[in-house]
Amino acid sequence: VQLVESGGGLVQAGGSLRLSCAASGLPSPFSYFTMAWFRQAAGKGREFVARISGGSEYYADSTKGRFTISRDTATNTVYLQMNSLKPEDTAVYYCAAQMTSGGYPYWGQGTQVTVSS
Repeated sequence: VQLVESGGGLVQAGGSLRLSCAASGLPSPFSYFTMAWFRQAAGKGREFVARISGGSEYYADSTKGRFTISRDTATNTVYLQMNSLKPEDTAVYYCAAQMTSGGYPYWGQGTQVTVSS
């Protein structure tokens, strides 16, 4: 299984970025998986950002209303549209996949997002 993130970079506060995560080698159809984004800022633990499961989306309170998660089952890709970015959104963003509850067994390598003030 491979999850490959892209789209990170440096942006000014108030700006936008769109992250992508391309999945390959999944043992079941992409649509069966819950796909999620997590992030980890320097010196802090990994935190949940958003997930998409079937047709439902869930967000952390800190990202609700600014971030949007979506998926394209034709290309096995999940996206994270990030608007109104803040310096506190600076982190390495990770894509993860889960088929059953209890944890995410599949992770990408991460992509750095840096928001300057």
